[in-house]
This record gives sequence, C-alpha cells and structure tokens, in this order.
Amino acid sequence: MWIQQEANPLNYVFVRTGRERARSLVGPMRNGAAGFQRVKRGWVWNQFFVLEEYMGSDPQYVGKLHTDLDKGDSAVKYTLSGDGAGSIFTIDQTTGDIHALRSLDREEKPYYTLRAQAVDIDTNRPLEPESEFVIKVQDINDNEPKFLEGPYRASVPEMSPVGTYVTQVTATDADDPTYGNSARVVYSILHGQPYFSVDPKTGVIKTALPNMDREVKEQYQVLIQAKDMGGQLGGLAGTTTVNITLSDVNDNPPRFSKSFFHLRVPESSAVGSAVGRIKAHDLDIGKNAEVEYTIVPGDGGAMFDITTNEHNQEGIIILKRPLDFETKKAYTFKVDASNAHLDPRFQSFGAFKDTATVKINVLDVDEPPVFNKPSYMMDVYEDTPAGTIIGAVTAQDLDASSSPVRYSIDWKSDLDSYFDIDPVEGTISTNELLDRESIAQHNISIVATKLILTSRVAVTVHVLDINEFPPELASPYETFVCENAKVGQVIQTFSAKDQDLPTAGQQFSFKSPKEDMKNKNFTIRDFGNNTAGIVTKRSGFRRRLQEIYLLPVVIEDNGYPPKSSTGTLTIRVCGCESDGSLLTCSAEAIFLPVGLSTGALIAILLCIIILLVIVVLYVGLRRQKKKETLMSSKEDIRDNVIHYDDEGGGEEDTHAFDMGTLRNPKVVKENLYRRDVKPEMKRGPKPPVSQDSADIRDFINQRLKEHDMDNSAPPYDSLATYAYEGNGSVAESLSSIDSLAIDLEEDYDYLNDWGPRFKTLAGIFGEQSETHASI
Repeated sequence: MWIQQEANPLNYVFVRTGRERARSLVGPMRNGAAGFQRVKRGWVWNQFFVLEEYMGSDPQYVGKLHTDLDKGDSAVKYTLSGDGAGSIFTIDQTTGDIHALRSLDREEKPYYTLRAQAVDIDTNRPLEPESEFVIKVQDINDNEPKFLEGPYRASVPEMSPVGTYVTQVTATDADDPTYGNSARVVYSILHGQPYFSVDPKTGVIKTALPNMDREVKEQYQVLIQAKDMGGQLGGLAGTTTVNITLSDVNDNPPRFSKSFFHLRVPESSAVGSAVGRIKAHDLDIGKNAEVEYTIVPGDGGAMFDITTNEHNQEGIIILKRPLDFETKKAYTFKVDASNAHLDPRFQSFGAFKDTATVKINVLDVDEPPVFNKPSYMMDVYEDTPAGTIIGAVTAQDLDASSSPVRYSIDWKSDLDSYFDIDPVEGTISTNELLDRESIAQHNISIVATKLILTSRVAVTVHVLDINEFPPELASPYETFVCENAKVGQVIQTFSAKDQDLPTAGQQFSFKSPKEDMKNKNFTIRDFGNNTAGIVTKRSGFRRRLQEIYLLPVVIEDNGYPPKSSTGTLTIRVCGCESDGSLLTCSAEAIFLPVGLSTGALIAILLCIIILLVIVVLYVGLRRQKKKETLMSSKEDIRDNVIHYDDEGGGEEDTHAFDMGTLRNPKVVKENLYRRDVKPEMKRGPKPPVSQDSADIRDFINQRLKEHDMDNSAPPYDSLATYAYEGNGSVAESLSSIDSLAIDLEEDYDYLNDWGPRFKTLAGIFGEQSETHASI
C-alpha cells in the first residue's frame, strides 16, 4: 500500500504491501506448544500534514489511504475515527481520500490523532487490523511577538559608565519554535537612542552614554521592538515601553547662595534662642542633599552655635551666651556647609563643602538692672535679735544712662515680714526672731527697679540651729532575738535623729547606761557612723523563761553644749530557722506541735470535740436508763420509789443499807468497800427497822465501821440500797418480791399508825385499796 499527500511533497511514502499482506498462521510451535505468530500488516500509516489558517473555498486535501487488497472493484470500504473524525476530517469510503472540512489553528490544537481501517464493503468484516495515525497542523507565521509584562519601569544610578545593566525585557511568540523562523524574535530600540542600547537576542537594556546627569534629565522613555522571522522583512513585530529613571548619587556639593550674610540681633535675646538663618543649596536629593553646618573657630565660636533644620536643610544660628551691647557691638565668623554622606567616587571632583561669612550686629536695648550674682545665700542663727543685718545684694544699670537702682522685697515671697531691706544700699536685716524648728530656710525674692524696668534675684536665708534638743531613737524599733542566737551576734542595727541641725552635720554616740553595764544578756556596740548595734552576750534564750527584754541605750550628740537622752529598746525572744530567718514570736506557739500545719491542728481539734460529744451522749443514755429502771408505773407497787417534797429526817433518811446483804447475811465479806453514788434527788422516808435482830445489828455496826475507816469516801451523803430484807420487822415486808402471793385487796390502813412520816405512803396505798374495792 502507498500513502500520498499531495499538499506536501515531503510526505510521499511508499510501504511494501501486497504479497506480504497479513496472514494468520496457526500451527505447532517448538516443544509441541500451540500459539500465534505475529500478523504483518499489508498497509502502514505515516504522519499527515495540513496547513493552518487555510482560506480556500473547497475542503483542504490532506492525503490518500490505499491498501493492496483494494483491486479497484469497490469491494473495500475505508473508515475513519478519532479526534475530529467526521466534524473536522472526512474520508472517501471508496477512494480513501482525506479532507479537512474547516480552517485549523495550530495554536489552538497542534495535531490530531485518528484511527483508520479497511473493511469488506458487503460484510463489514475488517480486512486488516485498525491502525492509528497523526495529522499535524503545519505552522505559519500568524502571531506577532508580545511583551506580557510591559510596560516596564527601571532605574539606574546617574553618572554610570557605558554598558551598565538597566533591565531586561522578554517577548513571547505563539508560533511553533521548531518549524522555520516564525518564533525567532529579535529586539531593537525604536526610541531612546543614544542613551540606551538593547541586546538583540536577550533583550537586556544597558546604558549607551556616559555621565548621564540626573540634575540635567531624570526620566527617559525607551521604546523596544520585538520582531519574529529573525528580524527579516515580512516578520511580525510587537513593541513595549520602558520608563527609566536616573537615581541620585552625591555628585554635587552644597553651595551658599551668597558668600556674606549680615544679621542684626537685640542684646536682650535669650540664651538658646535662634538669632538668624542661612542656607546652602544642594542639587542632589534625599540623604545626598543633607547638609551639616559648622562654625569655623574664631570670633563667634564661643558666642554662637549652628544646627541644621531637618525639614528644609537651613542652618539655624543659636545664641550660646548673653549679648551685651556695651561690651561688644558686633561679631564676625565663618560657616562651612558640607554633605553628611559622601560618595568616594566623586571626591576627586574637589572639596564637597562651601564657606560663607556671617556678621552679627548687636542692637542696643534699654535693660533692667543687673545683679552681680545670679543668686544669694545667707546664714543667720535662730533667736537673733530683730534688726540684725544678715547680708546685702547689689544691682547696677549697665546702660549708658546709669540710672539709680532701688531695692525691695517681693511681699509674696515674705508674707510674714521676717526680713527688711534698705531700698538704697540693698542690705537685708531680720524683722523678728527666727526659729529654725518652725522654718529652717527662707526663700525670698529681691526686686531691683530702674525707672519702669525691674529685675529679680533669689535670696536663700538659712536659719542656723543652736543645740536645743537631745537626740532620740530614729524610730520605734521592733527587735527580736532568736532562741538559737550565738554569743556576740548583732541582732539589730539602729540609729538616732535630732531636731537640731548643726552646720557640720550631726554626730551621735551610743552606749549603755552605767546602771546597765552589768547586763548579762545584751550590750550596745557603737559603729562610729551614727549607727549602733545590739549584741548578744550569751546564748540559750527561751521564750518559756522570759519572752521580752528591755535594753536602755544612752544617745549623745556633738552639739554645744552636748545633749543626751536615754531610749529603751524592746527585744522579743522568737523562734527562728537554723539560718536565722524568723518563724514565730507568739508565746502560745511553744505549746503547739512542731511541724504540724494549721489544717492538721484543726483536724485534731475536731476529732477531740467529736469524742467529747460521744462521751457526753453515752453518759446521758446511761443515766436515762438508770432512771427508767427506778421509775415504774404508779399501779405497780413493787419496789416503787416514791418522790415527794416532805423534808426527810436527817441521817435516818440519807443513810441506807445494802438490801441484798440484809436478805442473805452469808454474802457479807471482810473488807467490803462501800458503793457510793452521788445522790440526785431526795428520797422518801423509810419504815423503821427492827432493832431486835442480831444479824442486822452486827451488819450495820460492821458497815458503819468500814465507812468511818474509808479514806476514799466522798464528802457528800450517799444513798446505799440493800437487797436483803430482815426478819422481825413490825411493818413486815414492804418489798414486792412476795407480793404476787398477797391478795390485791389487802388493807393498808395500818400505815396510818406508823406516824406522820408514813402519812403520804398511807395515802397512796389507801387510794389504791379504794380503787380495787370499787372495781
């Protein structure tokens, strides 16, 4: 098969086909394995080309496909699929001719991939396998170069040498750089010569003229052209603008507009005020135009100074000392102006400074009187008699007229009229007695007047002290000594104060009084610098033995005559750490457990309180149970204890006996201790006991002897109860032990015969008998 593309003679391609067309050979292979051999196509596709931007009226012919199986009998049909098949490219099914239906743009899509196949026209059975081929859009020069980053801005220092780099421009061409010269760009300058040049291949812009001066021209506009086709005729071109600025360098020194400046200054001008301005101009800008002014040493160097105004670079002349027309009427000096930032490349041009002469004429002004001192200091002792002269002030008129001067005291500075002044001589005297302790220093203002002009001066009067007051401790010192303090340890440093004020300063001495020289605990050590210290003379201080010590100290000053006083220092014994830091000074802290925190102590206290409450509740319950066993129902007459308000019969009522022993004499033992309880209530009278029973009499005597010999018996009366009931009682048994066998209707009238002591008991049992009888 052969493929022909008439539009491009380079694309004639001939491929061997026909007799070598594809066959499928299936047969036994080596080692008996069955397989397929490779199928060789009888037609092969090559790359097609189509011109972009085709403007013809008919479809553009691309090429022809043909297979050697096509005998020209229209039995073979050609099919096309892939990119643009049917919409952009079409194929004649019979002849295999391929056409492009519309104009193509390479910059939009540079190539198309399609697939072709030859099939039987009747059965559509593929005659050969499908193959893939490419139709490439052939580029034409239809795009001009473009500067995507333009317009450009650049700067280059002025006075730069030829060939100094400025900037680089870049143009891009959308055409195919691999085909022809459509995308090969060449740069050139259309406007901006002879100042700058551009490299035709790289687009780098450089200076082309030396010593370009910013002060002459600062801005340049350069027009750069980029042309494709290697710059040949017919190529497309694009342009861009480059704005180039010459940056400033310090190539110009400052220059005064004139060489001589004449200024006039009144003699009354204040020191530090501006008395004139001069200016040197610099053609540079920014920091290169900053000017420094200096006064050349000479006539005006001591009287004037000059500084630079940062905003307008003017030189401001400042007065350093007062002017006096009568002393000097004019000053002449020179001023240099130079740049603060020099460029060493231009120092060969000469000195970068300029010099001008300044003359200042002093103008005469009518001035107030002038004191011969800026201020006055005077001293006077307190209690000096009134009218004593303590000093004088002097002022004079320096003008040519030499008018007389009068003195006075500004009343606002001496409201209490402590001082007076002679209006002609200027002597100052006291007007009344002065007290240093009230006012130690007086500040008055003296006014000197000449015609209507006045001047003032400050006068300070110090009132000197006489030694009136004794020294005393500087403050109420709080001193403590640690229990673990060592011998010779300084536990407190203290000082003194004095209301007097000696001119030479105060000096104090400290010592212990004579009566306290034998103090075994502490002593006073004078350090010689107006301070002293408390020094321990022993160790082993204990708060339990003594918590506070009082230490007297004698303080004496160096006045004349010397004054002294005795102060008392209070020293508290405290607990301290091993390093001497204070722990506590509280006496109660001695009894607290060491090492326990406050929270632990509170917890222990709460536990103790809870235990006390439990004990109280327990005792209360025990007593309540005991009361309940003694108290029973009124209807139960067995072993009832009757409470009433009748007065008892003395020892007969308060001394009772162990009834259990009375019932069983055999339980009596030797050395039996009494069981006493504190009586809680009054007991009712007991029926008399028969004295005829020998065993009861012996028992009572024995118990009485034991009670008399018992040293541990309580000092109060006790009630002893006995469970034994004797025999031979006139009233017989009063116990309820045998009451179950007694008739409930027993008559208790015999109780009335026992006397007034049993009246209440007879009434109770009589009521019960009546109740049972009524029932």
